[in-house]
Amino acid sequence: YQSHGQITADGYVVEIRIPFKSLRYEPRDSLEWSLNIMRAVQHSGHQQTWTAARRAAASFLAQSGTLTGLFDLHRDLVLDVNPEVTATVNGTPGTAQWSYGAVDPNLGGNVRWGVSNNLTLTGTVRPDFSQVETDASQLVFDPRQALFFPEKRPFFLEGLDQFAAPSGLIYTRRLVQPVAAVKLTGKVSGFGLGVLSGVDGRAYSASGSDNPVYNIVRARRDIGGASTLGLVYTDKIDGRDYNRVAEVDTRIVFGKVYTARAQLAGSFTRSAGATLDAALWAASFDRTGRQFGFTYTLGGIDPDFVAASGFISRAGIVNGTIDHRITLYGRPGSAIESWSGDLLLFGRWRYPTFTAGRMPDDQLLHLNSTWVIRGWTLFGGVFLETFHYDPTLYADYAREHTAGSVTDTLPFTGTPRIANYDLQLQVQTPRFRQLDASVLFLPALQDENFYEWSPARIVLVDAALNWRPSDRLRISATYLHQQYWRKSDGSTVARERIPRLKAEYQVTRSLFVRLVGQYDAAWQDSLRDDSRTNDPLLIRNPQTGVYERAAARSRNTLRLDWLVSFTPSPGTVVYLGYGANLAE
Repeated sequence: YQSHGQITADGYVVEIRIPFKSLRYEPRDSLEWSLNIMRAVQHSGHQQTWTAARRAAASFLAQSGTLTGLFDLHRDLVLDVNPEVTATVNGTPGTAQWSYGAVDPNLGGNVRWGVSNNLTLTGTVRPDFSQVETDASQLVFDPRQALFFPEKRPFFLEGLDQFAAPSGLIYTRRLVQPVAAVKLTGKVSGFGLGVLSGVDGRAYSASGSDNPVYNIVRARRDIGGASTLGLVYTDKIDGRDYNRVAEVDTRIVFGKVYTARAQLAGSFTRSAGATLDAALWAASFDRTGRQFGFTYTLGGIDPDFVAASGFISRAGIVNGTIDHRITLYGRPGSAIESWSGDLLLFGRWRYPTFTAGRMPDDQLLHLNSTWVIRGWTLFGGVFLETFHYDPTLYADYAREHTAGSVTDTLPFTGTPRIANYDLQLQVQTPRFRQLDASVLFLPALQDENFYEWSPARIVLVDAALNWRPSDRLRISATYLHQQYWRKSDGSTVARERIPRLKAEYQVTRSLFVRLVGQYDAAWQDSLRDDSRTNDPLLIRNPQTGVYERAAARSRNTLRLDWLVSFTPSPGTVVYLGYGANLAE
């Protein structure tokens, strides 16, 4: 699309020109489209909508207005061809100068074709994603859970909403560096449809000699104004092994503010000649009211459930939530715009613990309070938690015990339960004309030290600043800091600091420059059986199977990227960029 804005004596005017070929709609002579327009008042955080929309409603889209008078719309031919030529040269530092290998050129590209007004077919061969901004590093709070990174690659971003599925059963980043892929997205007979099939590079197979093949289907049918019924099927084939997942889910809205959700999935996996079948299930009930709301959820993942085409942060658990929230609003013109209180009870079971009818392994009580004062958001939370020792996390741990002249390798057994006492404070400014900022500060009087499974004091800082000194320049800075101190003697167990800076400059309407720098400094002390025997800890080497002492270690990495982007017209773009990773 193309757009243009102009400040007037009474405010501003924005005009947007959207070609019909960039939209998807039914091929009929006369059409009516649901439409709503939202204006976000940046300095106050207020939102205004074209049609009246109540927050006390389960669906925002269902409160849209109607755009009428659409006749004889023609989409014409939608065909984009995007050829790509990339070349790679590997260099190695020598005694006097760098030595370089042969140039490895690759020819690839993308094709996008509008099959009909409502269906788009996209294909890619050896795509290059070097213009995509690198992922920002994250802190690890719980090593039992995998970190999630959002999709950023253009081929996968288009029509990504058609692949949205509960519980993360579809995660397009599993297809890392496709040799070839094809995607079909749109609507067919009232069904929202997303189909993706791709062949990944051999480097991402278990054997290193096969090309993993992915086949993903997501279908979703609208029922009434806001309810849905959905289906998922995924299939990953890696040599002789495979993983298949079939799923059905539903979302039912009733009484305008109530939502019920349910999901049932099964995985069928063959690996190394063995076949395993397992289930995933989830249910929730939610009330979205202006002043009072609640959420009740219960969901479980069998230990053998595998979603090779999805993202499951942790399998083999059952999660249950009881969350009640209340919101009070200030009078018009008062400084206090709203106050929200939230009481959250959360339980996490290991799957065998749940099926045996026992209490949750991890129990959490969170008391949260949020104030909005003249656009400023102030949050305070008190977290009371207990975590049960998880033997699966420490299956490869042992301790080195010395008695006299005899040294033995003994099993590592942790304290059955650790109690946490956390306080969280967060401040977020309004979006002023030139800057906005936020800072999260979490001091824990006692929290679990996962490195040694013992009590520790923790400090976590997450700060962000966005500065816009001019209409063309944007500078974003973030800083993450996490540190653990042993409660036994106050010594530091681990520390990680991640500053990141991004600068973007719009030289002209078509010329754009981006610079990103990120430093990651981490340090970990020699591990010991803290608060119990103080014996040195040993960790089994996965390659050799031999126990090795968990000695002190550090990591310092620097990532630098710059990119120049030239867009002479919408749909045509040229990139020039450079990236470097430096270690120690």
